[in-house]
Amino acid sequence: MSSSPLSPSASSSSSSSPSSAPKLSRRAFAGVVSATAAAVGLPAAGAEAADAPREQPFRAAAHRRSRRPNILFILGDDLGWADLSVYGSPHIKTPHLDRLARQGVRFTDAYSGSATCSPTRFSLYTGRFPGRTEGGLAEPIADKSTGLEPTHPTLASLLRDAGYATALIGKWHCGYLPDHSPTKSGWDEFFGNFGGALEYYSKLGLGGEYDLYEGDVAYKDLRYYTRILTERAGEYIRREHGRPWLLNLNFTTPHWPWIAEGDEEESAEIVRRIKAGEKGALWHQDGGSVAKYTQLVQDLDRSVGEVLRALKASGQERDTLVFFASDNGGERFSYNWPLSGGKGSLKEGGIRVPTLVRWPARIDGGQVSHEPVFTPDWTATLLEIGGARPHAAYPLDGTSLAPYLLQGAELGERELFWRVRGERALRRGEWKYYRGKGGADQLFHLAEDQREQADRAAARPGLLAELRAAWERTDRELLPYPARP
Repeated sequence: MSSSPLSPSASSSSSSSPSSAPKLSRRAFAGVVSATAAAVGLPAAGAEAADAPREQPFRAAAHRRSRRPNILFILGDDLGWADLSVYGSPHIKTPHLDRLARQGVRFTDAYSGSATCSPTRFSLYTGRFPGRTEGGLAEPIADKSTGLEPTHPTLASLLRDAGYATALIGKWHCGYLPDHSPTKSGWDEFFGNFGGALEYYSKLGLGGEYDLYEGDVAYKDLRYYTRILTERAGEYIRREHGRPWLLNLNFTTPHWPWIAEGDEEESAEIVRRIKAGEKGALWHQDGGSVAKYTQLVQDLDRSVGEVLRALKASGQERDTLVFFASDNGGERFSYNWPLSGGKGSLKEGGIRVPTLVRWPARIDGGQVSHEPVFTPDWTATLLEIGGARPHAAYPLDGTSLAPYLLQGAELGERELFWRVRGERALRRGEWKYYRGKGGADQLFHLAEDQREQADRAAARPGLLAELRAAWERTDRELLPYPARP
């Protein structure tokens, strides 16, 4: 692999363990930490919390150098901000993702590019606001009328041009055949589903269509979908690669329907309803529970652990940048405390997502970053680290975090922008401007009120006007939403 000035090498740092409170048992202490970790930005609680090293504020290991990394970019689907024990979930145990956090950097203020699946994926693949492309206006894509145009440069096509092998395994959700496909947009290989959701065993999608493909050809496999994707990812990683690679691994877990591995009777009932023509059967509005959702998240955690074991066994762990996040905020059974809102909303619960980054050759472990970052930033970051340049005709909306992560450069205050139908939001520093479907402009100071309950609009009218004007300047650059039929 060729080298890049920003491509680096690293070692994990270990820090001191927190002491237990003298009057609390170890179990009671862990429970207290679990309930408060997400709110105060401490490392997560869980079974290992009392013995886990305390996170240190992020500090770049600026003196290190290495070759360009492989990139393993893993997305969960509708995973809430606090659904991982490392983010404070009191009932969901995620030891593999917790370990990934301890080996790298945990971001407390990381956001998705939008509040639903398709637009966020557009923002990742293009590095631009979803509203710059027609397909990104669909929230989310639900039919064959639009998608990511093959002529638009993508993270995959730009890295491929820079010498990377590229593959996408799992959920695409950026358009359907025959016009749209990962293999038309820069990925050398594709194995997965085109739509926004599918039944985990039958692979039937929202319209009752079979939706598992290898390349652009249907592929028959009726095993549990998460197992299939995990197996495929491991196979890709274990292959002989003569050049660096990008693997986008997009799980559908824990997206509805609420089918865990082994729930074959529930699967058969949903399939029966789909085949009987019941619209919305896949949404599974009459199913699921907190316990079932917990099973799904913990299965996602085990699956990520299996993929990471394959990476380690392949000898590529040190030189692979692993990224884990959700595509948007959590839904029905998700644990989002202390955030308000969820998927589909621009309140914090709809767009703030768990985000972990590990690169052993370059980034020390046991660290936490409170810098506000969002999906388009990661596109710019990975392009820079991979030695690829953005296309001049399609300027990026994200800021590369490579100087921050690798050299310790200050990010400085900047603006993160979001727009969905009926809602708007912009974050600058600790302040967030928000307008919901009710039409009222609101202002929140997130450092003091990440739950967004104390509206400061009346107290800071000048700042509110400033942030509103900033939002409207960016909005004017974007495509308007089409009129609803």
